Amino acid sequence: MDGSFFYSQYQMVLYNVIFELLDKYLTEGDLSTVSDPSVSVKTDATFSGKFADLIQQAAEKYQVDAKLIAAVIKAESNFNPRAKSSAGAMGLMQLMPSTAAGLGVNDPFNPLENIYGGAKLLHRLLDKYNQNIPLALAAYNAGSGAVDQYGGIPPYAETKLYVQRVLQYYKAG
Repeated sequence: MDGSFFYSQYQMVLYNVIFELLDKYLTEGDLSTVSDPSVSVKTDATFSGKFADLIQQAAEKYQVDAKLIAAVIKAESNFNPRAKSSAGAMGLMQLMPSTAAGLGVNDPFNPLENIYGGAKLLHRLLDKYNQNIPLALAAYNAGSGAVDQYGGIPPYAETKLYVQRVLQYYKAG
């Protein structure tokens, strides 16, 4: 018997367990203990950490809550400016190449450009969805077309978990 069958079955079981635990933890857990040490939120809503100044500046420029920007960065890249997804999303806020270009981002791996581009996109989505943060986050993850098509958060497991995760980080921030 080929060992690859066992390996793929084992891998699927492991993935399912991980996703079940993640889902349970996100809906019931206290994520304040999982906060990234490179970004911490103070009570006056200013930040300290590696990208604190950029987050605060982008928040002020695009009128988006700095805690929301930090929560998206945490969920998207865990504050890794060199992150690249298998789908091609890049940088701290995981901008797709066409989205980055449309936002005027020339180098998505440049933290300044990436954070400003992501904050600009969040601003647009918040405006489009009347400051409804869950809908804006769903559109950030799945695209505005999906949110518009379903008249709310699309029924995609990934998008539902993404919105929950970002909101948990945002509330914990």
